[in-house]
Amino acid sequence: MAMEKELRKRNEELEKALKESKKREEEMRNELLKTWHRLRVAEDAEERLCSQLGELEAEALNQARAHNARVLFLMDQLSQLSAS
Repeated sequence: MAMEKELRKRNEELEKALKESKKREEEMRNELLKTWHRLRVAEDAEERLCSQLGELEAEALNQARAHNARVLFLMDQLSQLSAS
């Protein structure tokens, strides 16, 4: 009789521990999903930033080339004026 009572008590303790373990597992799973989602958002943002950076670099290169062409043009004009 006492052994049966002890076994029931032990069984209840084990069931309680199992429920707590399952609850912690579910909480960890939810946290993992939230972390995965934040990672995807960060990766998407990184891709957009890289794309924007590439566009800005191309624009800066075009502006530098245009500026260089303008400087060469003005230098040529100055040299023609000083030659005259």
